[in-house]
Amino acid sequence: MLVEQQELKDKRHPMFEKNRFMKILMWFVVLYYAAILLFMGAMLPMGFSGMYPGVAAFHVMDGLLPWLLLVDFWIRFVLQETPAQQVRQYSLLPVRRTFLMNMYLLRTAFSPGNLFWGFMLVPFGAICVLPLMGWGGFLAWLLGWWMLCVANGLCYLLCRALCMKSFLWVLLPLAVHGGIVALMLVPDKNPLDMPCTMLMYEFAKGSLLYIIGAAALIALFYWANYALQMRMVYNEVAKKEEVELKSTTQMNYLNRWGALGEYLKMEVKLRMRNSQVRMQFFVGIGLIVFFSVVQYFSDVYSGAFMSSFVCMYDYIILGMMTLITIMCYEGNYIDGLMARRESIYALLRAKYYFNTALLIFPFLIVLPLIVTGRSSLWMNLGYMFMTAGVMYPMIFQMAVYNNNTLPLNQKLTGKQGNTMQQIVSLAVLFLPIALEKLLVLVLGDVWGYVALIVIGCIGIATHQLWLRNIYERFMARRYANMDGFRSSRNS
Repeated sequence: MLVEQQELKDKRHPMFEKNRFMKILMWFVVLYYAAILLFMGAMLPMGFSGMYPGVAAFHVMDGLLPWLLLVDFWIRFVLQETPAQQVRQYSLLPVRRTFLMNMYLLRTAFSPGNLFWGFMLVPFGAICVLPLMGWGGFLAWLLGWWMLCVANGLCYLLCRALCMKSFLWVLLPLAVHGGIVALMLVPDKNPLDMPCTMLMYEFAKGSLLYIIGAAALIALFYWANYALQMRMVYNEVAKKEEVELKSTTQMNYLNRWGALGEYLKMEVKLRMRNSQVRMQFFVGIGLIVFFSVVQYFSDVYSGAFMSSFVCMYDYIILGMMTLITIMCYEGNYIDGLMARRESIYALLRAKYYFNTALLIFPFLIVLPLIVTGRSSLWMNLGYMFMTAGVMYPMIFQMAVYNNNTLPLNQKLTGKQGNTMQQIVSLAVLFLPIALEKLLVLVLGDVWGYVALIVIGCIGIATHQLWLRNIYERFMARRYANMDGFRSSRNS
């Protein structure tokens, strides 16, 4: 019944028709990655079989257990929501919240998503484990992997719920996982390799003690999630809030710019006061730092395509996270914005100036890479100017077509999107790289990036022209857009 109600809710949502493209795209992505995992599961036995003399291939795979669980944990931040978000909509109905929370926790913990790694593990185990351990060992080995994925999923739910209370809690998994990665990479010999191998070997032998231990770990995370998220639901229903007196930043130095200065203040306060937008900013900074650290300590992104992609991603990520949904947050107060003549044009200019100024952050973060020679100065300058002069104008086109209001402080309980957003996102991520490779091929390394800088400067110099064009097209669609903002507000 709960599943039927969730499907009915999705169908009644004003963005249901536009979300169909997202669902088709998501199914395509799922099938694509499932095919990749199947291929890896079939090919890895050949690579692992001769890696260490006298060591079975599945023991090598078991030694990679921490890496797989780390990847599984952080992927869930993009794809999975907490049960507390789903229970809130029933909180005022005569349905026991304890029953609902248990149902949603069980559905989340034992969802088919925890079996997704099976696309790789089943063919790998059929080739490597089945001939040595038989059917019993093969199934017990898969059971061990699955139980650890379930425990990892419940651990994610606990961290995600804490992050909903305060984004600073994200430092907890970052610190723990950073310590694990350092423990595996810094010493000459990975100290976690042998314990993980022995753990999975005990699972393959069907050791009841280890299976009970994994079940106890799952039960512990389940209880912690239940206690925390039930308290979150109670606080939501009771409207219990922690009030903290804060000083208001006036930013009087922006008053000299008139209306433009006021909208610049609004852009700053949008990120300071609203949890959803603030989280996007910190996540963007975190991703830039992560890629920079990886580039500094390893050569995993040293290839021609990956170095260009990471460099471009560092500069576009902060703008893309908020600008791809440009005007969607403003949909909460669009009626007030439309009350003044050309206020939307001033808002668009403020957004452009503010996001262009933010480009200094990725440049400062990657500056150590440039100084040490691990990243090209010309490439960074080329993509910085390309972002401001070419990629931002492409993303700003979404101001004409976006008409779905997004909440400022609440977590989204459904993934929002439309066809145009996906097309623009893909174009922004890949067209600049194609242009860069073409210019570098024709003009050489330095002059190719100089050409990128020149193209970006042209876009920056003409920003008032294309912003005016966007404003005029927005005003031509203003009634349809405002109707969309109103109908999707608080839905």
